[in-house]
Amino acid sequence: MGLCCSKNVAVSGADNEPTAAHQSKHSPVAPVPPSPRPGDDHSGKHTPANSFSASPCPSPLPAGIAPSPARTPGRKFRWPLPPPSPAKPIMEAIRRRQGREAKPKDGPIPEEHQGGEEGEGGERALDKSFGYGKNIGAKFELGKMVGRGHFGHTCWAKGKKGELKGQPVAVKIIAKAKMTTAIAIEDVRREVKILKALAGHKNLVRFYDAFEDAHNVYIVMELCEGGELLDRILSRGGRYTEEDAKTIVVQILSVVSFCHLQGVVHRDLKPENFLFKTRDEDAPLKVIDFGLSDFTRPGNGHFPVSTHHTLASIYDVQLQIVSCHEVDTHQRLNDIVGSAYYVAPEVLHRSYSLEADMWSIGVITYILLCGSRPFWARTESGIFRSVLRADPNFDDSPWPSVSSEAKDFLKRLLNKDHRKRMTAAQALTHPWLRDENRDVPLDILIYKLVKSYVRSSPLKRAALKALSKAITEDELFYLRAQFRLLDPKQGYVSLDNFKTALMRNATDAMKESRVHDFIKLMEPLSHKKLDFEEFCVAAISTYQLEAHEGWENIASTAFEYFENEGNRVITVEELAQEMNLLPTCYQLLNDWIRTSDRKLSFLGYTKFLHGVTLLAVLVVVVMEKVGEMEVEVEVQVVVVVLAVPVSGDKPHLFESKNIKNSKNLKNQETLESKKTLGKLEAVELGL
Repeated sequence: MGLCCSKNVAVSGADNEPTAAHQSKHSPVAPVPPSPRPGDDHSGKHTPANSFSASPCPSPLPAGIAPSPARTPGRKFRWPLPPPSPAKPIMEAIRRRQGREAKPKDGPIPEEHQGGEEGEGGERALDKSFGYGKNIGAKFELGKMVGRGHFGHTCWAKGKKGELKGQPVAVKIIAKAKMTTAIAIEDVRREVKILKALAGHKNLVRFYDAFEDAHNVYIVMELCEGGELLDRILSRGGRYTEEDAKTIVVQILSVVSFCHLQGVVHRDLKPENFLFKTRDEDAPLKVIDFGLSDFTRPGNGHFPVSTHHTLASIYDVQLQIVSCHEVDTHQRLNDIVGSAYYVAPEVLHRSYSLEADMWSIGVITYILLCGSRPFWARTESGIFRSVLRADPNFDDSPWPSVSSEAKDFLKRLLNKDHRKRMTAAQALTHPWLRDENRDVPLDILIYKLVKSYVRSSPLKRAALKALSKAITEDELFYLRAQFRLLDPKQGYVSLDNFKTALMRNATDAMKESRVHDFIKLMEPLSHKKLDFEEFCVAAISTYQLEAHEGWENIASTAFEYFENEGNRVITVEELAQEMNLLPTCYQLLNDWIRTSDRKLSFLGYTKFLHGVTLLAVLVVVVMEKVGEMEVEVEVQVVVVVLAVPVSGDKPHLFESKNIKNSKNLKNQETLESKKTLGKLEAVELGL
């Protein structure tokens, strides 16, 4: 939702008011029509959203301004594909977010309800008091509406007193009547909290204050009169030149890297949510609309016990945990939010974090360079299928004339494996955007990787050291920049350097997202120092290196170094102990060790770099025909090994093998077991 200068809205009646640009109906980047939400009335008999009909309650807005046409600031797409299962926890979450109550159980209705009073119709009254100032009319003079979105509308206003006296501002207005659920109220509260906490970046819209009255919440922000990025794209014939696109992408990456360092994920990055400060061609770009944003926090390092029950309820299986020990985790979000064309695959899988924003930036960059979307369909569900299954087209015009660096940049952002995507800070050092004179922002990924390194075993460190000697000059450029940001003393960095660098960039948002918890998790570093060579060992990600076209050469070169300096004779038992695994997994680890000299093979080396964190036995109930009857037979059919990336993100399916079954299975039943494993492979464990 734009703060101002929205399309198809003309503004008049105020001095120097902006006139909105009009969007072409046949634009290749026209926004997708919003899907109908539960409870929408499409009969055409209801009063239009912009009706000025009389109301029993006087409007708090100036004459001529319509109430907000927006619905509840709910954040969920309708699920476009058949749900993966009828799992009760998931369906209950969807009902809560859509404001629908679960079907009541049979039995007497309790006379009293805990937790609050009841409103009309037997519904529990919601507390819509935010604690904001109530005197907006005394401080600001509201003018005409200049922007409209799904969740509210925006007015031009002018300050009456104080520091903003006579200064034009934008006021986002959200009607309390549309806040029909506790989640909707929390969304608004969090938006104001994030806007207030995030401050200090030139490409971030400035927040001034928040107010409320009996009918609305008012968010006062900086007025951007230059229009949306989408309008600029259309005015240029649908696409930017490469050089002009670089200027836009650098600004986007700069502000997103700032947000990510503070532990804030935007979750709705798209051209409509970037406004130019003025109409000048070189006007700075501002990111707006944090209505869907959220904080991401370090995890507690433990595999959640509830995962076992979730898997069992979704897939009608029993998951027996054979080895479950401390793992490096980071909190992952599970709300399906955003805009269809720009949503990342892992968002649709309901397990994502900061990397989802990088996918959206990849989509924006693709549009800037060619004028069309990388994932397109006529329906919302079709768009989602395209996002999950299709690959971007780099063959048709104008892509043959686009530089190879630009295409590589896009491929490393539009990678469906979120672990292989570049961070915003890394993207700024990519050869397509690299500028020796431009500062590189501090990357929170460095803290996650170093945290994992200082807690790793000597053999794992030796494997990473060999990998660090094979990395490319492009990677070294990024690592040198990050090392300089830590302000090394006599060529070394310690825990104090990491702490000081983080404090230099701290805002109130960083406190809310508990980013400083990474310092506590890096405590082993308090007893040692890292020179640049060891810093490179600690700060490289195997998964990101795999995204390089030359990964095979990198891995081969690294293994040669490992053979000479780190590889040693190791038994299956020692390897299992090294990875904290129980004897159940010995059969899997046998393939990782050469029979000739009992050292790690090339396959074992690459898999060891990824690391294993969880071993589980999947117990599947299959149907076996006995005579004329089908009976249920419980069979242990697979061993599932779940791995965690070097960066410390969520576990994923790493390898599987059939083990000795309690009964002899026919081909039919074995095939059915593999199908069940395929379902498990798609599960996001929500770490």
